[in-house]
Amino acid sequence: MECFFGARELPDHEPNSKSTVVMFHIPDVGIRFKAPFAGMDQDHGDLASLLALLEFIDSNQKYFKNSNIQLYGDNLNVINQINGRSKSRQEFAHLLEKAAKYRDKYRFSLEWVPSTENSADDSLLN
Repeated sequence: MECFFGARELPDHEPNSKSTVVMFHIPDVGIRFKAPFAGMDQDHGDLASLLALLEFIDSNQKYFKNSNIQLYGDNLNVINQINGRSKSRQEFAHLLEKAAKYRDKYRFSLEWVPSTENSADDSLLN
């Protein structure tokens, strides 16, 4: 089952407030999620989005039984860190560890897509 995740910075936000929208989309079951998030930067927002998706998968196994789970995001930096292709950021070590535990549990694949093909972003900010 294909699942898409991503985060986008809010255009006008107050300092120290919710600066990002984290989102995911699971087209096969018609699930779309969006929530404000106080992210440190783009990587933090995308990690939060990925973890929200993984927590949804974990809590809603009725949709995912006997499915190959394929996750797609448009932040190559985050994807490479989780896939072990680049050095992970120390400040996000606990988040990356959590994603690794979900990977061990569900054996999902994680790949990059261009932002134009990431259905998690439904032009919320346009």
